[in-house]
Amino acid sequence: MQFATPRAVQDITGIDKSAIERLLLLADFSITLNIVANFTANQAHDVFKTVPSTSVARTTTLTVAGKTLANEVLFTDYPLQRSASGELTASVPGVLADGTVPTWA
Repeated sequence: MQFATPRAVQDITGIDKSAIERLLLLADFSITLNIVANFTANQAHDVFKTVPSTSVARTTTLTVAGKTLANEVLFTDYPLQRSASGELTASVPGVLADGTVPTWA
């Protein structure tokens, strides 16, 4: 798994400055979940198999050291691939869906 909570920036440097000035803009969230498919026991396949056919946001909650980061996420692909050693894996990308600022609670 990897995730990011970036902020966009806008360069606003005036002609009277010798260094760059910036403003923080909108916040975002993205995530990539790496899974190994086990169709007899893995519930991840049941969740992600509908990615190509539905347009629903899914609540995705991360918990680190007792703090949670919950976001409504649109997962954009479910790319199953078989590795050279035989397991079926996927790296499932997701992006913020609803414009709510990602906030740790």
